[in-house]
Formats: sequence, structure tokens, C-alpha cells
Amino acid sequence: MDKFQYAVIGSGPGGYVSAIRAGQLGLKTVLIEKEERLGGTCLNVGCIPSKAMLESSEMYYSATHAFEKNGIKVGKLGLDIPAMVANKQDIVNTLTDGIRLLMKKNKVTVLQGTGELVNEHTIRVNNGDEVSEIEAENICLAMGSVPIELPFMKFDGKHIVSSTEALAFSEVPESLIVIGAGAVGLEMGSVWSRLGSKVTVIEMLPQAAPFADKQIAVLLQRSLKSQGIEIMLETKVTGAQVKKGKVIVSYEDKKGNKETIEGTKVLVAVGRRAFSGSANVEKAGVTIEKGKIPVNNKWQTNVPHIYAIGDLIHGPMLAHKAEEEGMAVAEILAGKHGHVNYDIIPNIIYTHPELATVGLGEETAKEAGFDVQVGKFYFRGNGRALTLGDADGLCKLIADKKTDRLLGAQIVGVRASDMIAELVTAMEFQASAEDIARTMHAHPTLSEIVKEAALAVDKRAIHG
Repeated sequence: MDKFQYAVIGSGPGGYVSAIRAGQLGLKTVLIEKEERLGGTCLNVGCIPSKAMLESSEMYYSATHAFEKNGIKVGKLGLDIPAMVANKQDIVNTLTDGIRLLMKKNKVTVLQGTGELVNEHTIRVNNGDEVSEIEAENICLAMGSVPIELPFMKFDGKHIVSSTEALAFSEVPESLIVIGAGAVGLEMGSVWSRLGSKVTVIEMLPQAAPFADKQIAVLLQRSLKSQGIEIMLETKVTGAQVKKGKVIVSYEDKKGNKETIEGTKVLVAVGRRAFSGSANVEKAGVTIEKGKIPVNNKWQTNVPHIYAIGDLIHGPMLAHKAEEEGMAVAEILAGKHGHVNYDIIPNIIYTHPELATVGLGEETAKEAGFDVQVGKFYFRGNGRALTLGDADGLCKLIADKKTDRLLGAQIVGVRASDMIAELVTAMEFQASAEDIARTMHAHPTLSEIVKEAALAVDKRAIHG
């Protein structure tokens, strides 16, 4: 039986990053993955392929809506959805092939198969007819999550689908009903809306992007509506029937009225659940509570040499959170100080405009007891945003009125996903709004919007 110092079950962003870091630190490491390609949901059927489809659909939308305004004349446009999907897959293959090369470079053994705990130190790897066992001093559980399936609306892979199938439609659906106005629902809705589908998003809560500041979420919703996406809030889906190739969805609005809506496809995007029971963790004595695996501040389960990270544990189900946790576990095992700052995890929706947040919003900061001071700056006052033809947006900074320390940042606008990084860094170093305001930002850039918002905290924005 092969013996390892560290075994990681699951090769998503948390798992593969943890394995690479452990290899860098000299630990004899094995990575176990049930699928042929490494990278987990994020690289294969999540973050990366969805961004590829968003980029392709945005190019098409720009060609049909923005080129003429910019003096560009084109002939009749057409769509080749299979080619678009193939391009997405090429990107996925490039990245997943790269991860396998990184495993080799860092001397990480890769075993394909389903990893199951036999006891506290033994893992059985089942790959069809081939079954093997390994022994590990330390084990990291990183099996990720799967889409939540509504009990009254089961996935059939054709009419009622998860994001996996929505990334691979062979043609543009005539109409698409999206259940859930979170990141997945809004992003996939945007893709197919841009390509010509009539998209309706149904959300049970009173705002789209529920994690975001209310003002920012309203601006995003307004922008998506102008692009042709209908968003129905405070609306509860109660059932669905497939009839003659169409899906009839029943729902109840906030006034209690019961209605139906018909669509060609239905995407259920109401969240994900931890895949916690997939490795028979109970056999090793690992506790599962309400579908999650409890861990301490060093990511140890109740069995001290077995760790858990990513979607299996508390916190937002985000790839970058899992990466940081995976890094931290590997460093702890190597005798270093692993750390994750959960107060500054950026959260992003890659629609157009994008929505990006970090820290507290205005409402949550007040609820937490802070006396807040807010600085706002609209994209329409920024020269670079105007040259990009994307002046629809707002940057909002929330600071403690007493200390001026930055508590949070909320951005809706073009390239918000890139802009938020500066604010994450600032919050990591406990910067004040004044620190950002006094930092020189190149002109003309979108980053100047952040500087102006910081100046606005003290009511001294220059261009707004």
C-alpha cells in the first residue's frame, strides 16, 4: 500500500491548489479525482466555461447593438452555437491540461477514481474495475458541491436543467425561464438573452443578487431589464410540467396570485449543496451537520488529521475562498502559518454590467452597529467609461465615520470584477478611505472611479 504525507480528495480550485502548495513545500502528496479532467466544477462546468460563453455572447451583443454607434458597419450577422460551445471547451481543455502539468512539476501523484475513506488513514480509490488503497498521514476533504434540485422540479437534462446543461445548449432556446437571481442565474440568463432568447428570471427574495447592497442590486436589475431580461421578485415557484416540448411553470406572486408561465427551457439556479457525504467520511468518524462539515480555525474536522475546505464548510461557495483555504491547510501541515481573512472575500456577478462586492454594504454595516459614511461615484463621470461606451454604473464605498476605516465596497459597472481587487487589498491592510483618496490613480482609467468614491466619503469628489 502506497503511503503519503498528504492526500487530497477532489481536484477543484481548493483541492488542486492545496496539492500544489503541499508539493511546493516538500510534502509527499496525492490528489484523488473521480473525473478524467482535473479542475472540478469551476474549471469544467462552472466559472471558466460560463465566462467563455459570457464573453462570446457579449461580442455578439456588441456587434448587434454597439458597433454602428462607433462607426463600424458589418454585414448580416449569424450565430454558430456549436462553434461557440467548442471554443468554450477548448479553453477548458487548455486550463485542465495545464493543471495536470503542474501536478507533475510539483511531484504530486494523481489518482483517478472515487476516493472513499475506509478508516481514519486509509482511502480506497475506486476507478471502475480498478480498486486500490492508499494510506495518508493527513487528509483534506475537497469534494465541492452540486446544484440544488427542487423536489417538485427534477432535472431531466433536456427541459429542466442545471447550469451544466445550460452551458452546452446546441441552439438558442426560444424562451428561457431562470429560477434564482443569484450569480449563476443572472449570468446564464445574460448569455442566452444576448443571443436572442426571451429570458425571465424568477426570484423568491425581494432583490436580485441578494448578497449585494440594495442600491447596487437595483442598478444591476435596471440595467438587465433594459437589455430585455425580465426579473420577477418576491415570486415563489410552486411546480412545473412538461407538455409538448414546453415547460409550464406555476408560481405565486407577492400578492398571493397564482399564475403560470411557459418556456422552452427552465434553468434551476437556486444554489448548491455541499457534496459532503460522497467520500464516506462517516466511516472515519467525521461529523456532518446539516450537510456541512464543521471545522475549527485550522480547518480540522473533529478528527484532527482530517481537514475540510471549500464548499464543504461554512462560508460562501466561491472558488477563490476554497483556494485560500487549500493553501492555508498545506502551509499549516508544513509548519507554517496558514490564514484566511473571511471578512474580505470578494463576491462577483459577471453580467454586463458586472457587480462586485467586498466587506459590508451600507445596510449591513448599519445593522452591525457602525456609524457609517458613504462615498459614491457614478461611472458616467469617468472619461474611460465613456470611451468604452459603458457609463452605466456606480462605485460605493462604506467607511466607519469615526475612524475612516474602509468597511466595504460595492461596484456595479464595466470591469467591476477587476476594479474590486484594489479595494480587497486596501481592506486587507486596514486602509482608510483617505488612504485610497491620496493614492495616485492613472488617467484615464476606470480605477479613477474608486479614487473619486474615496474622495466622496469626505464630500470632496472632483468630478462628481
